[in-house]
Amino acid sequence: MKKRILSLLLALLSLFSLAACGGLLEGEDQADTVSGQLEVHFLDVGQADSALLLCDGESLLIDGGNSEDSSLLYSYLRNRGVKRLDYIIATHPHEDHVGGIAGALSYVREVGTAYSPVAEDENYFFKRMTSKLREFGVGLTVPAVGDSFRLGGAKVTFLGPVELTDDVNQNSLVCRVDYGEVSFLFTGDAEKPAEKMMLDAGENLSATVLKVGHHGSSNSTCYEFLRAVNPLYSVISCERNNDYGHPDDRLLSRLNDAGTNILRTDRNGHIVFTTDGSLLSVETEKEASSAVSAGEAEEGGEPYMYVGNVSSKKYHRPDCSGLPLEKNRVYFYSLEEAIGARFTPCGLCKP
Repeated sequence: MKKRILSLLLALLSLFSLAACGGLLEGEDQADTVSGQLEVHFLDVGQADSALLLCDGESLLIDGGNSEDSSLLYSYLRNRGVKRLDYIIATHPHEDHVGGIAGALSYVREVGTAYSPVAEDENYFFKRMTSKLREFGVGLTVPAVGDSFRLGGAKVTFLGPVELTDDVNQNSLVCRVDYGEVSFLFTGDAEKPAEKMMLDAGENLSATVLKVGHHGSSNSTCYEFLRAVNPLYSVISCERNNDYGHPDDRLLSRLNDAGTNILRTDRNGHIVFTTDGSLLSVETEKEASSAVSAGEAEEGGEPYMYVGNVSSKKYHRPDCSGLPLEKNRVYFYSLEEAIGARFTPCGLCKP
């Protein structure tokens, strides 16, 4: 069943002139006048990443999942009538981010500009993507930190990588999308080393919605980075029961401590945010289900009231989206029992 959450954000932004759409901008950081809407679709591509942004008649695809997700990308674009991709961002040359882009390119009739942290790579799926792009007469543009472009009334700004390293994940393109008072931060597979470089460089990382780095790995989204972003929502793209243990319990603990609302493709399916620049709504393909049924007793059939995280020492409601993995759970049958064990309440579900 579809779920809707409506959040009131800050007051309307003071009106300024809107810069012309399209093209790479390297300078002005001016406020936007917005009059339409921005849609951000986080696609359920399993243990992979893909997001489709639609704004004022223009489109941006950020990553495309695995090669096996090509048909999903194809049908998703077809069902929404997206026949032109004005922009493509391939955050880094790993299959789970670029493999399915070929499917998108098999459907659309036109492509504008494609961005990547590197122009060449030996990865087979990256080469297949670049080959498909050449059929449209499009090469890869390698942006610098601070470069930006217009997606309708939205502004997309590249914040990373600050410098290239030997770690492909840390070289992920990181970008913030601003639309009025609402913003989205996309991090690819960037983890703490890349986060620290952006923090040290003084980048403006604040965002309303954070796409959590590297599918919720333990090394992504450190406390300092999370404080700088201060997201209202955090989205994790991962597959149920994946071999990597994503999202990691320590990562979930940090998100819960920050009080951000956690959404996950493994539990929520496709996640779609819509904003007019002031109001933000989110719709999920399906209701989140906890790792165990709410109220199910661990032993003896007695219903428990709260689920504790032995790592973070937080206690949660049984239906909280930030429940820890089974191995880190302890069950409480009363509030007094949880408090007596010196556990503190989760900031997300506020038990």
